[in-house]
Amino acid sequence: MVVIGGGQAGLSAASHLQRRGFASALGDDGGPAGPGARTYVVLDADRAPGGAWQHRWESLRMATVNGIFDLPGAPLPPVDPDEPSRTAVPRYFAAYERDRALPVLRPVRVLRVERADDDPDGDLLVETDAGTWRAGFVVNATGTWTNPLIPAHPGAETFRGRQLHTSEYVTAEELRGRRVAVVGGGISAVQLLEEVSRVAWTAWYTRREPDFRDEPFEPETSGREVVAQVTADAEAGRAPRSVVSYTGLGWSPYAVAARERGALDRRPMFTALEPTGVREADGSLTTVDVVLWATGFRPALAHLAPLHLRSELGGVEVRGTQVLREPRVHLVGYGPSQSTVGANRAGREAVATIAADLRRRRTASA
Repeated sequence: MVVIGGGQAGLSAASHLQRRGFASALGDDGGPAGPGARTYVVLDADRAPGGAWQHRWESLRMATVNGIFDLPGAPLPPVDPDEPSRTAVPRYFAAYERDRALPVLRPVRVLRVERADDDPDGDLLVETDAGTWRAGFVVNATGTWTNPLIPAHPGAETFRGRQLHTSEYVTAEELRGRRVAVVGGGISAVQLLEEVSRVAWTAWYTRREPDFRDEPFEPETSGREVVAQVTADAEAGRAPRSVVSYTGLGWSPYAVAARERGALDRRPMFTALEPTGVREADGSLTTVDVVLWATGFRPALAHLAPLHLRSELGGVEVRGTQVLREPRVHLVGYGPSQSTVGANRAGREAVATIAADLRRRRTASA
């Protein structure tokens, strides 16, 4: 068994594998311990524990993150709400790995996953930059952070200023005194707009009018409806959409602060980038030094391309976590399990389904 990714979803899957009696696939030398249906390993591309959290921007504090759910069997310990999430969450993940002696190898980058042969119950080959693993099942928990979305836009190659994506942003100080175009209609866009507008001139651009909801988001009502919508899209094989396209934007403290200072004066998306700025929808030119693309991410699934999992609608059809076109592959942290609580549940569901498949195989061969 190979788990790809050591973030929330990957650690959840690893924990549930361990609980069901799966042993480490690592030998004393850190390499494969040999074939066996009841062993597993976690391959993580990062150099340290923490998943995507270790790469978040510096100002994202524990008090303002969108939500962190406890890892299985280990409540998040008390933390300073003013501590950056990029240090607090990795510390929590590292302790979890250490205390449970999870078999995590890093940094190991998975290059491709392919079928070893035509046997539907045969092995999958997981090729990495540190060798190849054979696995009866693959639990993919690679998330989205390594696949930032920067929309193609006319004139982008001519712009003489700086372009950066949310994934590259560290602190507003690096943009102090600049003229910054912030692009995107999601939670991160609003949060970055609020803090950058404190030290720089900003203009906010979105393709559609932002959908701010006035009522609070209730997990037991709105949350269930959102999960149902996301599940329906994933099961139909539709391409994943942004979270905010389902939930709308809430009036968080930073959204209110931005509104009060006039930073939420949204402009229609500019039509082109030019050497010194952006061409507005009305034809005028606005000079900017920086374009900050807060345009989200897409699932990082390029290494699964040899398996041809995508549907004609651009997504991957799943039932629960199991991929319909390749049942030996489970996606956790995908579709309805993108949230931290969803990732935990998905890890448990994936392992339960794998255990059931192994029982079926043993029964069929008896």
